[in-house]
Amino acid sequence: MARNRKDRDSWGSFTDKGIYDWSSEEEEPDGKARPVQVLVVKDDHSFELDEVALGRILLSEEVRDREVVAISVAGAFRKGKSFLMDFMLRYMYNQASEDWLGDAEDPLTGFSWRGGSERETTGIQIWSEVFLVDKPDGTKVAVLLMDTQGTFDSQSTLRDSATVFALSTMISSMQVYNISQNIQEDDLQHLQLFTEYGRLAMEETFLKPFQSMIFLVRDWSFPYEFSYGQEGGMKFLEKRLKISENQHEELQNVRKHIHSCFTNISCFLMPHPGLKVATNPNFDGRLREIDPEFTNHLRVLVPRLLSPCNLDVKEINGSNITCRGLLEYFKAYIKIYQGEELPHPKSMLQATAEANNLAAVAAAKDLYSKKMEEVSGGDRPFLAPSELQARHGEIRQEALAVFRGVKKMGGEEFSRRYLQQLETEVDELFVQYIKHNDSKNIFHAARTPATLFVVIFAMYVAAGITGFVGVDVIASVCNMVLGLALITLCTWAYIRYSGEYRELGAVIDQVAGALWDQVRWRLVSQGSTNEAIYKLYNAAANHRHLYNHAFPGQGAEQQEEQNRKRN
Repeated sequence: MARNRKDRDSWGSFTDKGIYDWSSEEEEPDGKARPVQVLVVKDDHSFELDEVALGRILLSEEVRDREVVAISVAGAFRKGKSFLMDFMLRYMYNQASEDWLGDAEDPLTGFSWRGGSERETTGIQIWSEVFLVDKPDGTKVAVLLMDTQGTFDSQSTLRDSATVFALSTMISSMQVYNISQNIQEDDLQHLQLFTEYGRLAMEETFLKPFQSMIFLVRDWSFPYEFSYGQEGGMKFLEKRLKISENQHEELQNVRKHIHSCFTNISCFLMPHPGLKVATNPNFDGRLREIDPEFTNHLRVLVPRLLSPCNLDVKEINGSNITCRGLLEYFKAYIKIYQGEELPHPKSMLQATAEANNLAAVAAAKDLYSKKMEEVSGGDRPFLAPSELQARHGEIRQEALAVFRGVKKMGGEEFSRRYLQQLETEVDELFVQYIKHNDSKNIFHAARTPATLFVVIFAMYVAAGITGFVGVDVIASVCNMVLGLALITLCTWAYIRYSGEYRELGAVIDQVAGALWDQVRWRLVSQGSTNEAIYKLYNAAANHRHLYNHAFPGQGAEQQEEQNRKRN
């Protein structure tokens, strides 16, 4: 929270005595400003936003309606991000003084940092005090400092790194991309991935989605090529992001993407802070142990980021955002990353292995389709269902052999699910070939009208006989069924002719098929006297099994009843 009267606390920062309202529910209020964990990465790699802590920072009465400037530092882990953030804190607490770096014997405190090879910061941390700064135009803005979890540590997935980087870029008005020694092609590719992951979560806009990005190259070792500082950094960045005709298309796309994402891109080259900083396990940030050349450029870099004339208010879709609005955007964005709407980013090995396996699946499917076309595709004549089934089995095995024969990345376990995918897709293609083959069967096409004609004829004869013997009630029922069958036949003929009301046509075919099955099994139950007739029916309807496979769900209940009767 913003305050005007400040005293140095045990953390080495300045805060107001006795009037600061601490935001954590787990600790007692003590009036001391400190980093607050607002985004937590859980053990199962899910994300949780501490809305209570974030709300107490952004919704304090003094800042909630102020336009906000959000400064974030992101990049690979163990590259000195938190170390830099603490110098930024010193500047914010001492910006009225020319010697804002303080005494050479003061240890560096604020955001938690340490030397070594293991990660220190996780998720996103925000300094609990929001600074109020008067800009040259007279407006007072709220300045928010954010520290982020380093990317590509041994405990984080690629999705964890992409989410934290993307979220901090979406929230900040100035993103400091902390890079060690040089801007390499993989740094640009990772930036492309992370920013695209952030852009996916944002609403469609014709404006560039993000504001300012500064490439901060730490431990720069080539000052004889490009001098330390912003001037050398801009020349170096121009060379790195230059697009030329002889570049590969992939390299051009990376650079075009970065330019399309940020309104302003700059670069600053920093020297190494000295061997004592890198090798002394007891180093606590005292200026006397830091190389003077590093501190000299630090005096230029930090005001370049935080001086009142350089502060950019956070904008989204061209509108300035207040602290209250930033809280709502924070909550909205984290909900997107908590859900499954966005695709999960993949490592290069995983993406390549997937593409490799999918290519093998496509080659095997192509072989299956070509050979099945030769068997029953196009204008090939009707094939007996049993023969079609046998040819399908042979060609299916050939397709699976093609898939297994392709050299694939990812190992056998990884490829197994793609083999299962191939089997499923081949079986689905076979269903289509069954339907296509059945459409060539003249008897199959005429089954519904033939069944209806039989019903009409049978009802006509039954009505005549029952009327002749004086059973008028049964004759009337037979005439009614006859009329209904005649109307159904006319309706079916219209549907076949016009192509309209196809769902109704499917129902008529289904009812006719069920009636056909009932007659068939009645004939079976009559024994040897009707054996010849049954064989005729059985030969004509031998494709029924495959037909049910092609049209799952149609006549399922009738088939179950038939199986019960047969047993």
